[in-house]
Order: sequence, then C-alpha cells, then structure tokens
Amino acid sequence: MAWLTATVASPQRINVILWFRIFRVIAASGFRRYATYRQAAVAGALVNTVFGFLRCYVLLAVAQNAGVAAGYDPAQLVTFVWAGQGLLAVVLLWGWTDLADRIRTGDVATDLLRPVHPVTSYLAVDLGRAGYALLTRLVPPVLVGPLFFDVYLPTRWATGPLFALSVLLAVLISFGCRFLVNTTAYWLHDVRGPMILWTLGSGVLGGLYFPLRFLPEWCYVPLWLATPFPSLLQAPLDVLVERDPVGIQVGIVGVQIAWAVLLLGACRTVQRRAERRLVIQGG
Repeated sequence: MAWLTATVASPQRINVILWFRIFRVIAASGFRRYATYRQAAVAGALVNTVFGFLRCYVLLAVAQNAGVAAGYDPAQLVTFVWAGQGLLAVVLLWGWTDLADRIRTGDVATDLLRPVHPVTSYLAVDLGRAGYALLTRLVPPVLVGPLFFDVYLPTRWATGPLFALSVLLAVLISFGCRFLVNTTAYWLHDVRGPMILWTLGSGVLGGLYFPLRFLPEWCYVPLWLATPFPSLLQAPLDVLVERDPVGIQVGIVGVQIAWAVLLLGACRTVQRRAERRLVIQGG
C-alpha cells in the first residue's frame, strides 16, 4: 500500500515568503514612481556629465606632474570621477525629505497604521529608486567618460562582485543616514538644519569633491572607521579602481556591512522611540 503524505509549509516560512513578496512589490512601486520623472532623469544625467568633465580636468591637473596622486594614477582618477558622477544619484546623498514632510503634516500616522514597518517600506521604495537610477543616471556618465579620457578597467575577477555589493551597501548606508536625519522632525519639527549638516558632511567626507586618500593618513583612516560618510562613495569607488589589494578591498566592504547593520538597527530603534513620543503627545 502506498501512503501519500502532504507537506505544509511552516508559518514562519510563509511569513518570510510573504515579507519578501511585499518588499518586492513596494520596491517595484518605487521604481515606477521615479520612472515617471523622465525629463528630470535626462536633465540630471546631463548635469552630472558636465560636472564630470570639470572634476576630471581638476584631478588630472593634480596628478600631471607626479604622475600619481595619493596612489591613484591618471586612469584611476578618471574612472573615480566618472563612476562617482554616476553613483551620485544612485546613492542619493541629499534631497530626500519624504518622511520629514509626513511627520510635519501628520500624515505619518497613516504609515503607522500599515502592516509594514515604516523602515521596511521606505527602504523598499528607496531600493526601487536606486534601481531606476542605475539605468538612467549611472550608465550615461560611464559611457561618456571613456569617449574622451583613458579610463582604468578592473583587472581582478573579484572586483565586479565586490563593487556591486559595495554599491548596494552604500545605498543602504545612505538610506539609514537620511532616515535618521528625517526622524529628527519628530522632535524638531523642522529638519532644514540637520539636512544642511547632512548635505555638507556627506559631500565633503563622502569622497564626492575629492578622494579622501588626498588627506593625511592620520585623518582619513579614523574618518573611515568612525563615521559612515566614506562608505557612501569613497568605498565603492576605491573598490572599483582597485586602489588596494584584494584583502583591503574585502575589508572596505566589511566596514560597509558593519555600518549598514548599525544604521538600519538605529533606524528601527529611533522609529520605535518616536512612536512612543507620538502616543505620549496623544497622536
């Protein structure tokens, strides 16, 4: 006699599968949302390309006499600039105030009634935005740069996967920082001050204006370990141009992982404390 047995998925497995489906749907909605702004994407890509020429000529002038600047040869500096111009919109260092605006207007109460945690929902939307930016804002500068300059192409097989992981972690870290800056609206009700500090700090200390390796070692090493800013742009760009051996590349990505876990955990903690504050206020 043959016995037929039926296997039923455990509730935990069903919940995990459902969570991933919801996350995917929200991320897809974020992709579609930002895909509607086509003219803004074209204008942004054009602006990033123009500034790419300016930054490229400045950094090449720095390395012109010595041939190498802070360990970067001219081709590596060119790749650093053009990939950085493309990653700027992917990482999105500033300009996001969706959560702060909803806190100010009181619409955040609707977010708290939804079955998805606010950190999860906003993160999914941001990943959808980053996916769209990869296609519309990263590709144009990366294609334009090699037409006018000699670029550096990675030679190690591990660089590609490490760079992709580093970019993903940079997006997560950037989201964590921006979410925390936005949550200051729970207490301040006006985030213009924290937003200005975030804009200045992320640009200067993130490697946007110049490679942080141009600074003395006693300055950029503590900065790299003690703050999340170098993990935004400097880290993925250094991985891409193979500025360091493979071991240090892996270490750079490891630092990014630590910051991503720490910041996302801080986002959930701060959000939980803010929800208690809203209850105390009668919101």
